[in-house]
Amino acid sequence: MLISKELILTHVDGDSKMAILEFMSEVALKAGKIKDKEAYLTAVLKREEEYSTAVGFAVAIPHGKTDAVVEPFFMYGKVKDIDWKALDGNPVDHVFLIGVPEAEAGNTHLQILAKLSRKLMKKDFRQALYETQDADEVLELLKANELA
Repeated sequence: MLISKELILTHVDGDSKMAILEFMSEVALKAGKIKDKEAYLTAVLKREEEYSTAVGFAVAIPHGKTDAVVEPFFMYGKVKDIDWKALDGNPVDHVFLIGVPEAEAGNTHLQILAKLSRKLMKKDFRQALYETQDADEVLELLKANELA
């Protein structure tokens, strides 16, 4: 399973992109999805240097492809007005963090990104995401939209 309840964070404290990525990576480490937090963060930040993963609609989809990832996963974090250097200039309120082992980088990584992107283009999905109150509601929304 790519996402589980333990990977859904409905209130992530942090006042910067780095603080959010540090916190979410720690959760991924504790959940056994990554085995080396620093190596994973390095991969995620390298990707961020190429161009911002803020995709508009107050959403960022940072991702890392590295052998520090044990198995493919994605996680969700609800944040508050984080400057992610989005092309549209707006702050981020939703973060979908993806991790994929280097060996599975091509297919798995692109499949997760494509599925998420298609759903995030839909206003109804984004609105439902904003209205979720807890991890159970987020997980149900993701399941109903074939993301979990």
